[in-house]
Amino acid sequence: MSVPRLNEETDDVELVSACRSGDAERSEQAFEWLVRRHQKAMLNLAYRVVGDYDEACEVVQDAFVSAYKNLSTFRGDARFGTWLTTITLNHARNGLVRIKARRSHEAYSLDATLATDDGELRHDPPSQAPSALEQMEATAVRKKIQSCIQELPQDFREVLVLRDLQEHSYQEIGAMLQVREGTVKSRLFRAREGIKDCLKRAMEPL
Repeated sequence: MSVPRLNEETDDVELVSACRSGDAERSEQAFEWLVRRHQKAMLNLAYRVVGDYDEACEVVQDAFVSAYKNLSTFRGDARFGTWLTTITLNHARNGLVRIKARRSHEAYSLDATLATDDGELRHDPPSQAPSALEQMEATAVRKKIQSCIQELPQDFREVLVLRDLQEHSYQEIGAMLQVREGTVKSRLFRAREGIKDCLKRAMEPL
């Protein structure tokens, strides 16, 4: 009986099963597909939580390594993406500890440039806006929103990112954070209010 070929249409459950198959080559190939499918979302999550691109990349790398080593513990009670998000969130918390330790010894600039895969440095991914002015405005808005997210207490920030940016359900978020759904909703409400207040202050004339 032939073994089904793995590709971008193979679902997560089958990919995880292939990772556990005992076939080293097939396992590696399956996990590569899992990484391709989820790395963008995990990087977005990590960056929104830690607020530092380089640290977010390290967080995601560590999270995938941890996930691969612990695939035997994945029972399928939740979606693989949800399980991976929990792992990434835990590593992001560790990343925040590292950042705070560094910042206690050095100054930090909100305008620090970001390293990209092609080796260039820029403050933000390029916008698709047609004009230079619109591009500058869009970049400024994104920076301000990220700045406002970083001003939130960590508990509120995590819930906001998981719900409004990652679009997880209240039940999933509660399971990830090990809190009741009511607590998730309360934190989310306060996080959204915090973002509104922050942006309102930013729009006030000097």
